[in-house]
Amino acid sequence: MLKFPYGISDFYKLITEGYVYIDRTAWIPQLEDAGSHLVCLRPRRFGKSLLLSMLENYYDVAKADKFANVFGSLAISKNPTPKHHQYFVLKWDFSTVDPSGEPEEIKQALHHCLNGRIENFAARYQPYLSRSIQIAPTDALASFQSLLTAVQQTPYQLYLLIDEYDNFANEMMMGRKNLDQSRYKALLSGEGSLKVLFKAIKAASSGQGLDRVFITGVSPVVLSDLTSGYNIAKNLSPASTFNALCGFSESEVRDLLTQVGKERAFPAAKVSEALTMMRTFYNGYCFGVGAEAGE
Repeated sequence: MLKFPYGISDFYKLITEGYVYIDRTAWIPQLEDAGSHLVCLRPRRFGKSLLLSMLENYYDVAKADKFANVFGSLAISKNPTPKHHQYFVLKWDFSTVDPSGEPEEIKQALHHCLNGRIENFAARYQPYLSRSIQIAPTDALASFQSLLTAVQQTPYQLYLLIDEYDNFANEMMMGRKNLDQSRYKALLSGEGSLKVLFKAIKAASSGQGLDRVFITGVSPVVLSDLTSGYNIAKNLSPASTFNALCGFSESEVRDLLTQVGKERAFPAAKVSEALTMMRTFYNGYCFGVGAEAGE
């Protein structure tokens, strides 16, 4: 019986526990060729976090011994790229940052979020590091620099994954009060904390140990406001090549519904009715010129 991973974005759990997974690993070589700093924008609940989790499992040097078990049945196993399991992976999830409070409070919430992941990184890769990572409690950029210094003492480089990069910024932008607008500007204008962070990410890619960055989000607005601080990212969103990188095509949904229908002994008309309903409410996303909606 099919097991659907509702609310599960942990790729390792999904694969090893036999949940349904629509294989997106065939895009890995194309993503590597597309550039070192990539951005993928898609609506909410579109599988962006699962995509990042898949990349994390593929590139993480600490998971090299799990490649056959995790990727053995997937497309990439037939011809893996030389970069698989060749990186330290640091993942930041900005959806956990509290957008409430004054600019300084938001800044500290951001730094607390980053420091937590850097601490996790230090513990996870301790066997690989000859130099300890120093955590600056109120300055995550200093912690990040310490992490980069430690990485540079190893044969490996860093792959940075950022999930929901615009989440807490969008929360402020959607506010109806002038206070919300001023907090958004404080975050992204001049020496705002988010812009300064992305300046540091850009600098880190210039020989400081950071080799690749993959960012997900919902809106290009924040990315536009970050341009002066982070102008090296390539937005994959409008490229027809990557139209199906996240989400499901109609044919994939049809195949799954057909399997469910067989398992439950539903008549073909019932399956067709379900597909029609889903087409009515969910069809129409078309992200690239030349790509067909629903495919």
